[in-house]
Amino acid sequence: MYLIQRTAFIVLLGLMLSACDDQASKQDVDAKQSAPHNVFQPKTEMADVLPYLNIQEQSAKVALPFCEHKNCLNVDVQTIITKDAWLNAWVERSQALVIQDQIGLKQNMSLQQAVNAYVKKSDAWQEEFKANKPYELSMYSRIPYQRNQYVLLQLGVDASQEAMKIKERYYFFVADRRAQKNMKVLDAVEPKQQVMMDKWVQQFYAQWLEEQEQAVRQAAPKKLYWGQADWFFDQEGIGLHYRSNEIVKNGQQLDIYLSKEQTQQVLKADVYQLMF
Repeated sequence: MYLIQRTAFIVLLGLMLSACDDQASKQDVDAKQSAPHNVFQPKTEMADVLPYLNIQEQSAKVALPFCEHKNCLNVDVQTIITKDAWLNAWVERSQALVIQDQIGLKQNMSLQQAVNAYVKKSDAWQEEFKANKPYELSMYSRIPYQRNQYVLLQLGVDASQEAMKIKERYYFFVADRRAQKNMKVLDAVEPKQQVMMDKWVQQFYAQWLEEQEQAVRQAAPKKLYWGQADWFFDQEGIGLHYRSNEIVKNGQQLDIYLSKEQTQQVLKADVYQLMF
């Protein structure tokens, strides 16, 4: 129940942030127009200010091959555009990684290149048998939470590929706009606290293992590695997200939540101060 409530909060918060972002942008413009201009004010004071995102949703600009058949491949990527050019490029790179993940690739591709690879995989499948249906993929993008320079991106995927149907598969990415970098959880955790972080993660993992079928438990790794896992943050703390089948084949989804106290204990002090 707690997981459902917290997930619902993230989704609702995303809608609220969009409205607040627009209002904050308007207030900023009004303030600039009414404030007296100080010619002696150092330019460096404004150089570090991050632009308001002003999030807009739209379809991604990707090209699909012309189709003359009834059964045509369908790729629909709903993206977000902001006032931050670097963040827009980061969103596209993240989307490209997610599309590649559906077909077992992990390369440095643009969004268009990833779509092309997906199309190629679908074409190869259809060429095997005439009755084979083309792939279908639908992706939506949202920013459910942000705090200072830190931005949380959530990508959701629905897909149909060969005999596999994917419904609501989620991916999470965290960006540092000021440093202009994609952040892994290891970038945020204090090195001296990694042992404590690992202890908590393994406790959650042990509990998750007990809930899996015997065949899954036997095939699962003894230790859960978390340094490259999807992670997220909200007003309550940080968390890790493992999709179904990501840890082990037929394994269920695993979400690990740290309390605010635990989060403060393991995060770097400067990161915690600006993220919470």
